[in-house]
Parts: sequence; C-alpha cells; structure tokens
Amino acid sequence: MGKKTVAVVFGSVSSEYEVSLRSAASVLRNIPRDRYDVVMVGITKDGRWYEYGGSVDDLEADRWLENGPVTPAVISPDRSCGGLLRQAPGGPENVPVDVIFPVMHGEHAEDGTIQGLFEMAGIPYVGCGVLASSTCMDKDVTHILLEAAGIRTAPYAALVRPQLARFDSLEPSLREKLGYPMFVKPANTGSSVGVGKAKDRAGLLAALKEAFRYDRKVVVEKAILGAEAECAVLGNYTDAAAAVVGEIVPHHEFYDYEGKYLDDSTDLFIPARIPKETSEAIRTAAVRAFAAMGCTGLARVDFFAERDGGIILNEINTLPGFTSISMYPKLFEAAGVPYPELIDRLIRLALEK
Repeated sequence: MGKKTVAVVFGSVSSEYEVSLRSAASVLRNIPRDRYDVVMVGITKDGRWYEYGGSVDDLEADRWLENGPVTPAVISPDRSCGGLLRQAPGGPENVPVDVIFPVMHGEHAEDGTIQGLFEMAGIPYVGCGVLASSTCMDKDVTHILLEAAGIRTAPYAALVRPQLARFDSLEPSLREKLGYPMFVKPANTGSSVGVGKAKDRAGLLAALKEAFRYDRKVVVEKAILGAEAECAVLGNYTDAAAAVVGEIVPHHEFYDYEGKYLDDSTDLFIPARIPKETSEAIRTAAVRAFAAMGCTGLARVDFFAERDGGIILNEINTLPGFTSISMYPKLFEAAGVPYPELIDRLIRLALEK
C-alpha cells in the first residue's frame, strides 16, 4: 500500500478552539510520516477555512493564521473533487485526500455537523459517524440511550432556556430529585466548558445562567461520590477494545477546563487506584456503551467508581483531547500502544469503516 494523504483538520467555530490547536499539534508531531503525507486544514474562530503550510509550533501557539502560509481551501461536498478545493491564481484546484483526521472538539466539531460534510464528500474520516457523534455529544440524549441499553448513569434533569424564567418553581423539584450539590452542564459542550457545581439555591441559579451562555439545553446531575475513572476505547462498532483504566484527581472543585489544559492542578493515575474487579467492570461497560451508541474509531468513556464497587457512566467523548497530557493517548501508551501507532490504527479504522 502506497502512502495515503491525510487531511488533519483543526480549529473551528467552537468554545474549544484552543484545545483543538494543542491536540492537532500533538497529532502532527506523531503521525508516521513514512506512511502518510499530511495536508493541514485550519478553520478560524469565525469560520474561515485555509490550507496551512507553516510550522506546528506556530499552529500550537495560535500564530498559524498570521504567520502562515495560508491559502483559502475547503473540503468540497462535490465527490468529483475528492478532497480539498484550493484557491489558486489560475482558479480553483483539487487537492486529493484519502482520509480526514478531524482533530477538533466541541460544537460543530464532534456533534455530527462536520461529519455530515465528510459523508457528503465521500471521504473516509477518523472517529464516529453523524448519529453517534450527535447523540454522544448531547448529554441528555446520551442519558436516554444508555438507560435504554441498561447502562447506569447519574440521576439528572434536562432544562431548556425558557425554563430559567421559572426558576423559583423549578428549584424545589430539582432539589428534591437530585439534592445539593448538583452539577450543571451545557448539553452540548466538552472539556468542562460552562460546567458548574451548585451547592445551594443561589449557586444553582448562577450555574444555570452560565451554562445557558453556551447552549439552549442544560443537564443538571446529581453529584456522585467516587473516583473519577476514564477508559479509552478503540475499534469499530462491536469490534472494539478498551485500554487500561485511568484515574483523575482534580485539585479544583472538579475536573474543569483549567485543570484539563491550562495548569498542572490535576493528578493522573494510570492504572486507576481502584480494585481490579472495578476496573474490569468499567472496561466491559465502556465497550458496551461504545457499541450501544454506534461509535466507531475512538471514544473516551468516563465513569465514577463508587466505594461499594458500583460504577456510573458519566459521559462519552467521541473526539477526546489528544494533547501531550491527554488521558486517551496516555491510556493506550500504558497498554503498549505508542502514540504514533495509535494514530496509524485510527487512520486504518477510518479506511476500513
């Protein structure tokens, strides 16, 4: 098999734009160049598309657009194009692409939106398809589908923005159902963007207002006592396997955006400091959830491990962080799969799918 051309797509109109740049830089530094030719495609915060030809360091530092070189280019939904449509002095020209690696997070990136474009273009791509991406991204829908599959999740309630005006009448029912403290999350963001922990009535109102800044729908979940365990899954549909289970111990109130990406305030333990039986239960449940949601390629499935041995699925991330400190590649590295080999496997899974 000759070298394949991989389009690594980064950025996008998302609250997780900066995380995407860090993840993309790590992927670009580790992709096996002896097997793949790489085309870098960046999407700005305001939605402009460019082919990027500069350094990975400038990309990571968000200097890629100003330092360049950049050329207007888009992934064309016209299948006769077969990849990028690049602006050139003589007119538009095609840049053939064999497979797309979207190293993107958050809205418009892992919610099925851009996956729909890839499907229209007829180009294989790394990660979940349209339906699995959108359902895993929406925390309310994830709860509903996992409950139907017999996989335990935290007690929760879903609210839409107009209900905020009726907070005084809603708060007692939320307090009775969930109890304080509660976690308040935008239904469709990742990386803990917009997530808050409410310890009382005033905190709940403030957290709801903050979460509704990012989404029209919000989930409010019962706070669960237990170790925060994460499991990386690799494969397609029911033919998938889980790596070792890791544990995160945040120094902040919870594992927030700063703890994940901006400082060293979180301790990571690989393997997790939980009983072996609990780890095996998590690995089994992670693969079951991956299959139930129709996932392909990769997902990081997060759990709470309770002291009595019970496990509760927290969320499924279909395009988890791929930075140098991210849990997904670290878990597979601990399982004997180095970062470059992991990237190669993901690309091969995309081509197989």
